[in-house]
Amino acid sequence: HIKEGSKVADVTYGNGVFWRNVPKNYYELVVSDIATGIDCRELPYGDLSLDAVVLDPPYMHTPGGTAHQNHQNFEKYYRNNGGEAASEKKYHEAVLDLYFKAGREAWRVLREEGVFIVKCQDEVCANKQRLTHVELINEFADLGFYCKDLFVLVRNGKPGVSRIVKQVHARKNHSYFLVFVKPKQKTRTQGKTLQTAAR
Repeated sequence: HIKEGSKVADVTYGNGVFWRNVPKNYYELVVSDIATGIDCRELPYGDLSLDAVVLDPPYMHTPGGTAHQNHQNFEKYYRNNGGEAASEKKYHEAVLDLYFKAGREAWRVLREEGVFIVKCQDEVCANKQRLTHVELINEFADLGFYCKDLFVLVRNGKPGVSRIVKQVHARKNHSYFLVFVKPKQKTRTQGKTLQTAAR
């Protein structure tokens, strides 16, 4: 979905795992991460300056127990990060808040027809099913993004579980790559011309 030579910002770069199988110099890669002091909700990049943005943050809150001990859980990285963009929300709502604010920043920095790649996973929070990928698609559609594609990634190992007495939801052994596109924006003049022609 992203042409060779495009300027791509991975705003949650971490250890660069996302890029292990991508040839070096295939893209003009710009990296940043909360660990290096750059928050994906307050990017230092200019308006309309990027061809693509990749967002792969920790996407599950920690419910307790050992469920996410091998996962980069949300609270460890974003609970006390400070700054004006810090969320006052908790648990799954805080995770969504992070994605939503990062999506607004992606919209700002992407050029027209720019690509926004988002990794996420559904979760159960407070014993309620939360279909994160659906919540993100709906929110980003409201921003103006078009969801062009969706990939499902299935992992080999068993998913972790919190300490529960009775299992009432399916375990999540998969995550998603969502591919959004920022469409060309019609100007008001173009819109008026089209309306006149239609008459």
